[in-house]
Amino acid sequence: MLYHASQTPGIKILEPRISNHGKPLIYLSQKRENVLVYLSNAVEKHCRENGFVHDGVYTKWGPYGFNGEGVLTLDEYYPNATRETYAGVTGYIYSVSETGKPMEDIPFAFVTDKPVEVPECEFVADAYAALLQAAEQGKIIMNSYESSSPQKLKWIEKTVREEYENPNSTAEYKYFLKYKFGL
Repeated sequence: MLYHASQTPGIKILEPRISNHGKPLIYLSQKRENVLVYLSNAVEKHCRENGFVHDGVYTKWGPYGFNGEGVLTLDEYYPNATRETYAGVTGYIYSVSETGKPMEDIPFAFVTDKPVEVPECEFVADAYAALLQAAEQGKIIMNSYESSSPQKLKWIEKTVREEYENPNSTAEYKYFLKYKFGL
């Protein structure tokens, strides 16, 4: 089985959509816990909750990576980021038959540019609770902002400033960065 997460209910066929990579694709993972981070997007959530009007695709905020064993690590780049982004957010994890081609740069991830039939769906009542449970089970690693090293905090500050000053950064992304990082 492969998994895909969405806030959209009732999907019977997953359709390729344009993401940050600019091509219409469906992203899937062999690990259910790895798709939990896609149940909410901090940029979109912040803009919607604060009345920032935006048409189109929101820039994805993806403060996660993988450790040497391929375990997803979710990092907070500002205090309480994980709770703010995921608490109270509902969504769905769609299970599909193995399909697509493996992504070389993301462990356990697959992509396809073809529609995929969905035989199973799981409702997630609270994305934050699901992330905490996955962390307690050792399936993901959650790193709080407060546990960040001084070097990591400097890297975050430098990276966020570069993203904000980048002329290719979108208006909604800059709005998010300005508010969350005091730029």
